Amino acid sequence: MSTTPAGVVNTPYEGLAAALRGDLITPGDLGYDEARAVYNGMIDKRPAVVARCRDAVDVIACIRFGREHDLEIAVRGGGHNAAGLGVADDALVIDLSMLRSTTVDPEKHTVRADAGCTWGDVDHATVGFGIATPSGFLSSTGVAGLTLGGGVGYLSRRFGLTVDNLLAADVVLADGTFVTASDSSHSDLFWALRGGGGNFGVVTSFTFRCHDIGEHGTIIGGPVLYDFADAAEVMRWYRELLPSLPEELSGWLALLTIPPVEPFPEELWGRKSCAVVWCYTGSHVHASEVLEPIRTYGSPLLVGLHDMPFTVLQSAFDGLYPAGLQWYWRADFFNEISDAAIDVHLKYGERLPTGHSTMHLYPIDGAASRVPGDATAFAYRDGGWAGVIVGVDPDPANAGVISQWARDYWQELHPTSAGGAYVNFLMNEGQDRVTASYGGNYDRLAQIKDRYDPDNVFHINQNIPPASGPSR
Repeated sequence: MSTTPAGVVNTPYEGLAAALRGDLITPGDLGYDEARAVYNGMIDKRPAVVARCRDAVDVIACIRFGREHDLEIAVRGGGHNAAGLGVADDALVIDLSMLRSTTVDPEKHTVRADAGCTWGDVDHATVGFGIATPSGFLSSTGVAGLTLGGGVGYLSRRFGLTVDNLLAADVVLADGTFVTASDSSHSDLFWALRGGGGNFGVVTSFTFRCHDIGEHGTIIGGPVLYDFADAAEVMRWYRELLPSLPEELSGWLALLTIPPVEPFPEELWGRKSCAVVWCYTGSHVHASEVLEPIRTYGSPLLVGLHDMPFTVLQSAFDGLYPAGLQWYWRADFFNEISDAAIDVHLKYGERLPTGHSTMHLYPIDGAASRVPGDATAFAYRDGGWAGVIVGVDPDPANAGVISQWARDYWQELHPTSAGGAYVNFLMNEGQDRVTASYGGNYDRLAQIKDRYDPDNVFHINQNIPPASGPSR
């Protein structure tokens, strides 16, 4: 029995293939399974065709072709989407992963990055000049997905979210036209792109503001690990300390299993831990004073703070989380780390189902919290944390175990949350979760969607249906 989607048989893809500089990959092609595979190995979709675009004109051709033939359109960047929304069964996948160029202007402190770039590409281009733009926590994360969802990272306390540093975006709209969105051009679209996801068009490039970091790009960072038995005390200390720290210092908290790899000491391998991963980007002259409360607190198992290029910290966990693992995510925003929440964290941290499974709390305070909640589509500016629970394992046989652990953990923790979640951490959880995540900005987003994508062409995402159009 053939597994070729009906759309491939009935649609004249030869015309699209001839219009592209890039490659068009169908189910009959040798590279099809590689082309449809995404970062989350739990996602197994069979698109009708994958178009590996080489430039914006290829993207325009795909959108016009897809609309002419009434095809579902999915858009894939270069990175991690938790729910695997860069692919879909029987869809035309616009794959941007071949768009990987970067251009730095060290005098103006800007970088232009194509939509297929990872943050490793951008950091490589900028950090050599001693500058960077706020991004995430893994260098394998895609620039497009992280930016369009908001962009929480090591530099957010000092310089804001990624979207707070976005200067312009080149966008192919649902009707196939090409525009540049900025504060001075298509400003409503620009507002929506800063956190509203892929709902409004296909962004082909981004221009970001950069900032001087560390000593010529060298920061002080790394993990401080504590025994899990000390987790409650560590979490209480952390929740009180972090808001008082200079914004040059940020740290995210995790419950994890210490990986059985160097540079972790072998005697710690496989041990459950409460960890804080720190990043200090200020002057090294003041580092001892700023880091003193971190170095002297408690009885850590390991103090892994070192001078390093920012690129080293950004890529430190890439090897532990290669593409293809099984992932199941659940997330919320938190205004505080309450004692009730700590009790839940202890319960489920003790039950970490696999060595890769973990819980993280990423701070959204400092500069990120000083931006008004309605200044960008990203609405959560309340000075708390973006929390995420992830069940992860290489073995598909454990998919049910890690998913159930994450769901149970989230179900008990959710009543302590602020409601809504960082959209980059959402799975397919329904419209109510999407609406809650945008809070008071949702209605404005739906109106802008009405203007730029009234037919909801771009709906394979955390969807915001047009105010007066189809929800699909």
